[in-house]
Amino acid sequence: VQLQASGGGLVQAGGSLRLSCAASGSIFRINDMGWYRQAPGKQRELVAAITSGGSINYADYSKGRFTISRDNAKNTVYLQMNSLKPEDTAVYYCNADLLRSRWEPPQGYWGQGTQVTVSS
Repeated sequence: VQLQASGGGLVQAGGSLRLSCAASGSIFRINDMGWYRQAPGKQRELVAAITSGGSINYADYSKGRFTISRDNAKNTVYLQMNSLKPEDTAVYYCNADLLRSRWEPPQGYWGQGTQVTVSS
């Protein structure tokens, strides 16, 4: 199983970026999918998460600016980020809690991370 993230880059404050993360490989079912971020010298933190049924949880700092969504048919999760601030600069990681088969317990998988840099 692989999670391939894309869409990061350099943007000015107030700009927007859209991150994508596609899961591939031997997948029976994906439960929760989410985005986390890690800034230099800081711990990795939740940005937003979405269940297979569409329930969403946002970190307080992302509410109103970021939107998470997923396409279950494509095993893909998205993060639309608007009104970006310099403090949003971090490596963004996608995460998926999934089952590789009906006989295995769910496991968490991480994407490789994509850099988001917001200039002031």
